[in-house]
Amino acid sequence: MGFTIGSSRTMRDIRTGTRRRGRSSECTAVAEYTGLWGWDVVPGARAASGTCSCGRTDCAAPGAHPLDFAPTIRAGATLDEATGTWAGFPGAAAMLPVGRAFDVIEVAAPAGRRALVRLERMGLPLGPVAATPDGRAHFFVSPGSAAELPRLLYRMGWDDASLDLHGLGRGTFVTAPPSDRAGLGPVRWLRAPALDSATNPPQARLLLGTLAYVAHRSRV
Repeated sequence: MGFTIGSSRTMRDIRTGTRRRGRSSECTAVAEYTGLWGWDVVPGARAASGTCSCGRTDCAAPGAHPLDFAPTIRAGATLDEATGTWAGFPGAAAMLPVGRAFDVIEVAAPAGRRALVRLERMGLPLGPVAATPDGRAHFFVSPGSAAELPRLLYRMGWDDASLDLHGLGRGTFVTAPPSDRAGLGPVRWLRAPALDSATNPPQARLLLGTLAYVAHRSRV
């Protein structure tokens, strides 16, 4: 996947976490996502006391959806471009469109943590993994994985099991660290992105057997 960073100084600023005056940690994170990892980012709503910043009194997902009127900051944006756009949406949550650079396999956070330990011990390729404050773990996998999930589960013999395991694909969004989700607290990395894993996330089939097994065992 090709994308531009801008100047070498820009790359150093993003990688080392150097912040220019007036730039928040979320601005720096957005610039990292677009510039280093090749991800699009969309400003999202925040929630406080159950009220969503989108202004809708009947909002179905307070603090957990993109702002309809906000532009997408495209992959490859420079530090100045990303933070300049983000400055127009103070307090917004960073949201990542799923289905472009990656899909997501979602499981309960306790099962996700146990599965992550197993997968690391097995030496399997892993992408970024995030934990949300509402108790979910998001495993980043290759685009198209969500659509393949039913077939893969069938082939592995897990199709008739009641698993708390779901695929998120095109048309969905996940909240990215360090943003708050739904007024419950920040999303955090269980496994932070790196150049190899963020730009080339693993195929779902490599992780699915372990994720399904641990999700099943968590119900017992």
